[in-house]
Amino acid sequence: MDGNQSKVTPRQLLSVGDGIFLTVGMIIGALIFKAPSTVAGATSGTGEFLFAWLLGGVVSLCGALVYAELASRHPDTGGEYRFLMRGLGRGVAFVFAWSRMTVIQTGAIAAVAFVFGDYASEILSFGKHSSAIWAAAAVAVLTLLNFVGTLHSKTLQKVMEIALITGLVLFALAALVIGGTPKPAAGGGGSLGAFGFAMIFVLLAFGGWNEAAYLAGEVRDGGRNMVRILVWGVVAVTALYLLVNLAYLAVLGHGGIKESKAVAADVMRAIAGEKGAVLLALLVCVSVLTTMNAAIFTGARTTYALGRDFRFLAMLGNWRDSGSTPANALLLQGAITLVLVAASALTPDGFNAMVAYTSPVFWTFFLLTGLTLFVFRKREGAASAFRVPLYPVVPLAFCLACAYMLYSSINYVRFAVQFGTPVLAGLAIMALGIPLYFVARNR
Repeated sequence: MDGNQSKVTPRQLLSVGDGIFLTVGMIIGALIFKAPSTVAGATSGTGEFLFAWLLGGVVSLCGALVYAELASRHPDTGGEYRFLMRGLGRGVAFVFAWSRMTVIQTGAIAAVAFVFGDYASEILSFGKHSSAIWAAAAVAVLTLLNFVGTLHSKTLQKVMEIALITGLVLFALAALVIGGTPKPAAGGGGSLGAFGFAMIFVLLAFGGWNEAAYLAGEVRDGGRNMVRILVWGVVAVTALYLLVNLAYLAVLGHGGIKESKAVAADVMRAIAGEKGAVLLALLVCVSVLTTMNAAIFTGARTTYALGRDFRFLAMLGNWRDSGSTPANALLLQGAITLVLVAASALTPDGFNAMVAYTSPVFWTFFLLTGLTLFVFRKREGAASAFRVPLYPVVPLAFCLACAYMLYSSINYVRFAVQFGTPVLAGLAIMALGIPLYFVARNR
């Protein structure tokens, strides 16, 4: 066979419109229904609250542009795992994969599961630990469905994205038109540290652009069109998030958002009554389950890849023929997530506990991944199908933002004292990956 024919590369089938839609769908998730309450609690008023969401869009855009160049340079599957392995070495990549399995991905699934629990409890409450019960049930059911081989339907995911985006726009417009009796700002916030605390949750809600950047190899004329896709995709999400938050403010006010546990349901209750709140809670639950299913699906496959690369963890690299699933990786991921849900149920707020647990580790590897671009530029030169505009300003701004968010996520203890233990636990488990790497390497 001819050498050129043997090299399989992604087919460039996506238009700019396709790319923008996929980008918006990857970013928008369940956290726009949960994060605003915490952001309001850490900001001093309406202006600072809205500025935080605008800044979240700018930081996400810088990060997406950095990831787009990384993906165009090394378009093979694996994302951050491969970038870190090529740029910073096998050890860093191992610790990242270990941390993703035990902290980042499982913690994110648990956090989103608590969002599901909060809104499912609006429909049927099981008492004090209702959110945790619903969260555990969702994790168990979706893990088992993936284990038996339920197909991950891209069509279903696309339908849900359209329904969610349409629902958010209609909901926001209705809230802005009808209005309510907004409560004024209740004070608090105003410091740089408190604003950093708010940004943890804002950027969590913007999460997903790192996945969107991997479209670079499948977009027609990607060197030119990826900039348009990433810019307009992130701009569209930022505009939608600002619209939804303006709707929250119009009905509840800054003080009301701060006090709410299920802010979208409370807004719907105010403008359409109890039946409207239940209907919205149901819509949120369905969209959250879709988000969780995607995270469970992709997370298990990263763990499977780790098992294939390191013989010490070979058990995780077993593939189940019946149903075609990474069975052991799925079961381990589900078990770790259930342990995290159970542990978080003992804290004042399971969602916030999981954010505290994952954030320092998450931003550590985002920072390291951003730095790999400088390594590749020095080692490989500027030649690339896609290059970050305004280099080195954009990647430097992204790395500085990551460093500040890493500081803010560790400083979480200062603003949420009861969540100090999850912060330290996440960092300790990440650090455990270092000696584990040497054991795996020697074997």
